[in-house]
Order: sequence, then C-alpha cells, then structure tokens
Amino acid sequence: MAMASRALAAWRQLGLVALLPHLLLLLDAAGARQCFWPGQAPEDPGCLSWRVMVEANNARGWRTVPAQCVGYVKGYMTRGQYLRDLAGVMEQASGYADQIAAGAGADPDGLDAWVFDIDDTCLSNLPYYETKQFGAYDPSAFKAWASKEACQGIPPVLGLFMALLDKGFKVFLLSGRDEETLGPCTAGNLEAEGFFGYERLIMRTPEYRGQSSSVFKSAMRKQLVDEGYRIRGNVGDQWSDLQGDCAGDRVFKIPNPMYFVP
Repeated sequence: MAMASRALAAWRQLGLVALLPHLLLLLDAAGARQCFWPGQAPEDPGCLSWRVMVEANNARGWRTVPAQCVGYVKGYMTRGQYLRDLAGVMEQASGYADQIAAGAGADPDGLDAWVFDIDDTCLSNLPYYETKQFGAYDPSAFKAWASKEACQGIPPVLGLFMALLDKGFKVFLLSGRDEETLGPCTAGNLEAEGFFGYERLIMRTPEYRGQSSSVFKSAMRKQLVDEGYRIRGNVGDQWSDLQGDCAGDRVFKIPNPMYFVP
C-alpha cells in the first residue's frame, strides 16, 4: 500500500508539472492588463517604446503625440507614474544639492546658482494639452491659456525650489515665454503657486523672438556666467532647456511626453 500511495503521489506531481505551462498561459491572459499597464501590453502599439525614445532625446522634431498613444500619454500623466518618475528626479537633484551645500564644492560668495525652466517644470500645462489632445503647439491658444494664470504649481519641483533657497543658492527662472505679452501674468501665476524669492525671472525679449529655445536659453545662461554665477544645476522638461552653452555642472530632465520644443 505504501508503495502504491507513493506512486500515486508521484503521478499527481507529474500531472501538475505537465499542466503548469497551460496554467501560466491562462494567468497571463487573465492578468495581461494589470501586469503590463501602462507599458507594453499586447494591444499597446509601441507607446512605451516611443515615450522612452522621447525622454532619451532619440525622438526629435515630432509635432504631436502619435494618435494611437494619446490615451497612453494621458494615463501616464494622470495615473501616478509621471509623479513617481518626477519624484525620483527631484530626489536625485536634492541629494546633489545637499552634497554641494555640505562643502563638496560650495562657495560662500553667493554665486552658486540653479536654473529652472517654467512650463511643465514649475507650472503644469497638463489641462491645456489634454483639451488639445496633445496636438501641435498653437501660439495663440497657448497665450490665451497662460494669460489666465491658471497653471498649477508642480509640488515636487516647488519642494526642491524652496530647499535650494534655504541652502543659499540663487535660483533663476528661465522661460521661452514672451516677456512683453506674458511677463506680468507669468510672475503672478508663479507667486500664486508658491514660487517667490527667486533671484530673477528671465523671459524672451523682442531681440530673441524667432530663435529656438535652445539658442535663446544658451545665450541667457551665458549672460549669467559672465556675471560671475556658477550654474550648479539646471532643471527642465525639454532637452532644449538643458543643452547648449553653459548648461550647468549637472542637468535634471523632468519627464514630458506631451510635446517637443526644439
């Protein structure tokens, strides 16, 4: 009897082993959405790969989010993953600032500086781009939106901003927005969302209209360096915020798959 029981148990184990691949297939089919969202689910037409290319600056010059990825981008921005990714960037930036403030390069002359972009770095334009279905940039429509002073501050970025001020860094806000038409409302929106105490708000003046964001921001950062400032860190959501002349000792890219600025 004992031998028969052991034989029966062995056969049962073999049967389970034989069924295991089929069980796994059933589990995969039942849980595909939960396992893969918001990534490469079977029905996802390469949107995760497209977003990675955007963040790595391998996808350039695109004017709109691919039609099949509009829902994916909305989900990424609104269901938690964007905020988790953003928190990781801010953690790295904060740790780096702590190293400088602790003496690994700090200078007491008050010329250690950080540069922050504004749109979708300090202030969120997500509601505007949602209504546009993440379509091509429309200067007139964006001007009307920005004039409302309705952009919400991005809390993790505000936290870094305030921490840098507390550590004695000079913070410059550098935006491609037009100073003549959007200067007062931008300053008011920033203050309403907690961004005050910065050293200077720098916006696009008439002589820089028509130039790319990268060229304009490079020129503005060079002016700061010529004034004696050392740009310790540079924070922006576009690679055009972070490349070019005098980009800074270290740059921190905030995720943004909503639009591309050259």
